[in-house]
Amino acid sequence: MKKHKNIYRPIEAEVLDVITETPTIKTIRFKPKEKMTFETGEFMEITIPGVGEAPFTPSSNPESTDIMEVSVMKVGKVTDKIHELKKGDTIGVRGPLGTGYPVDDFEGKEVLVVGGGCGFAPLRSLMYEFFNRSGKFKKLYFRGGCKTPQELVYQDETAKWAERDDLNFKVTVDVADEKWKGNVGVVTTILDGIEMDHPTAIAVVCGPPIMMKFATMKLLEMGFKENNIYLSMEKNMSCGVGKCGHCRIGTYYACKDGPVFTYDKIKNFHEIWA
Repeated sequence: MKKHKNIYRPIEAEVLDVITETPTIKTIRFKPKEKMTFETGEFMEITIPGVGEAPFTPSSNPESTDIMEVSVMKVGKVTDKIHELKKGDTIGVRGPLGTGYPVDDFEGKEVLVVGGGCGFAPLRSLMYEFFNRSGKFKKLYFRGGCKTPQELVYQDETAKWAERDDLNFKVTVDVADEKWKGNVGVVTTILDGIEMDHPTAIAVVCGPPIMMKFATMKLLEMGFKENNIYLSMEKNMSCGVGKCGHCRIGTYYACKDGPVFTYDKIKNFHEIWA
């Protein structure tokens, strides 16, 4: 995949739709005025004119090169303005940036995807890529968790995932309501009993840092190898091109060397889960 010639120049894009996923997350569907492509796991800088920009991993299918989506949690100045966008508004899109998942290397192997909260957004794109390559993996598992049923994103879509023959799917919530019929507990509580050859299998983890920490510890306990655990280390990314230094992880920059890293590469750096 060839990246855009000038990674510093935002491309104008028209907002086609704004979808409310949860009380704090909205999906922005937009059409760039120039053709853009990305590999799952790479990210884009979304620019709100007159306000600023922030990095987001697309949540849409990498096969789509004309219409893209990002799912955004409301957490600050730029994301507040993104949540105020309406159909017909104009935004800027810069990228793709970073390094994504080496999905070619996953083919022929057993794969476990573990997501938490806002981590469902980049994992949605990854799952699309897996579905695009259906039949090329020995086994495919998805395990996800969030705080409450109301905070579970893509509920209609994930209900269809649960019906697929090529995916073993299960989600959990920390606190249930009267309508919830599934598991109650943190995501690590639904990792037991997964029938895989753990030493040769691939694991992908994305979510809040504390969730990724305990999921990684659980995966190691299960027998996964450190170099087969892929983590999306997106916290603190800002400029996207390794200039501001906000996203430094030891000797790496998350925006340039990641955001996807294997655990063995970053495990010895101080406070990777902070």
